Amino acid sequence: MANTNDLYNAALGQYGSAYLLASSGVYDATPNDCTVYVISITMFEDTTFAALHNLHGNIGSISTESGELAHNTEFGTAVPANQITPSYVFPKGVTIYGKWDYVRVATGSCVCYIAPQPTKLIIWWALWTHY
Repeated sequence: MANTNDLYNAALGQYGSAYLLASSGVYDATPNDCTVYVISITMFEDTTFAALHNLHGNIGSISTESGELAHNTEFGTAVPANQITPSYVFPKGVTIYGKWDYVRVATGSCVCYIAPQPTKLIIWWALWTHY
């Protein structure tokens, strides 16, 4: 029998993590065969991002891409989100949550927690609970 808590613990690092530094801090889950994405990011020091792309370019999380921020077209009359630029500093200790498939750190350091992509998680869960 499957532990249903497995479906909810991804943000706590159950599926793994990646430590990113400004000098080499890139997490790229954009290839078509990639089965994971970044579900949360915890800052180890004051951190800025050179790139923060939503999963599959969809609208939904904060982003450095202006085309991924039109929340008003996706969710009705919601106010469009502001684009995150490298001048925006996320303070040490802050955790942000979302769905990103590309993260590049400009300054500072952080840990990116990964999770199975939603469709792949549903398939995994269905197969796991079937047996």
